[in-house]
Amino acid sequence: MDWIDLVLVVARVIVVFALLLVVTILLIWFERKIVADMQNRVGPDRAGPWGVLQTLADGLKLFFKEQVTPRKVELGLYLAAPMLAAIPAFLMFMVVPFGRPFEITLGGVPRRVPLQGADLNVGLLYILAMSSVAVYAVVLAGWSSGSKYPLLGGVRATAQAISYEAAMGLSLVPVVLYTGSLRISEIVAAQSSTLTFLGQAFGLPAWNLFVLAPSFLIFFVAAVAETNRAPFDLVEAEQEIVGGFHTEYSGLRFALFFLAEYINIFTMSALAVTLFLGGWSGPTWDGSLPVVVSGLLPTVWFFLKVLVFLFLFVWLRATLPRLRYDQLMTLGWKRLIPASLVWLFCIGGALAFRNFGLPWS
Repeated sequence: MDWIDLVLVVARVIVVFALLLVVTILLIWFERKIVADMQNRVGPDRAGPWGVLQTLADGLKLFFKEQVTPRKVELGLYLAAPMLAAIPAFLMFMVVPFGRPFEITLGGVPRRVPLQGADLNVGLLYILAMSSVAVYAVVLAGWSSGSKYPLLGGVRATAQAISYEAAMGLSLVPVVLYTGSLRISEIVAAQSSTLTFLGQAFGLPAWNLFVLAPSFLIFFVAAVAETNRAPFDLVEAEQEIVGGFHTEYSGLRFALFFLAEYINIFTMSALAVTLFLGGWSGPTWDGSLPVVVSGLLPTVWFFLKVLVFLFLFVWLRATLPRLRYDQLMTLGWKRLIPASLVWLFCIGGALAFRNFGLPWS
């Protein structure tokens, strides 16, 4: 790797980091406005046009707010927990492509620059690993706070994460089997053509959604639970455990947990789009539009698809009541995991028949 490649890698990392920060600010404003409209309220409207800078004002307030440290904390783990929440949230999005790669000539050498932080050959496993690491932040925050209520929230988060990570992982295995790759860019490329049996009849794109619909439904439900969003936000049930695992956190430390939650919402929406809705693929009208416009259209399609899922997250929060804990566990262990296993068996058998035929033929 020469110095130009190194500069390109650093630039992509900075772009992803800045993108996530900006998206988080807009997402929080978007959620507050949508929920306000659904509840016949105005929502934020003072800071900036349409109140869009209210999130920035709240972030600055938390940044300068005094950080109170309780007396009985395990100080090292207590301070490390917010960083363990925020860092995997940033790293998880690094392998998600948000636009079509483009060619550029630097130093007299043509270079292909993907619009993603890193194009790993085990990108899907990397995402599952990062989501698992984030669980430690919640557990350590609850245990190290030296209080019963955060501890209860951390224990709940552990049980919930184990339940729904299993279902999420099983729901992604059919995607790997069907596309034949763990590399995220190749999964997107496999959805950029037209389906043989559906495309010719209905003109449908080759999105995995049309073939792997059960995987998509299981993944989306598990993603809502993984991000601790309503109706699965039992780790923060104020009526029962005061405020959840971050009860003893304030100021910037609390802001890191808050930031991680909304980055994870955006990342899970981006993953749903990438794995099941073709990612950035869409009509670009190359040759009919200017090159710059055609080059930006894939990124526009990506963010429009993600916006649909972000709206679903907000809609669920404004609509559904919180589940009881026994309902949460029943859905994870008795519904999603068995359904994932049955669907994996079915799709594995169908792919084996397509590739090898019947064993006795």
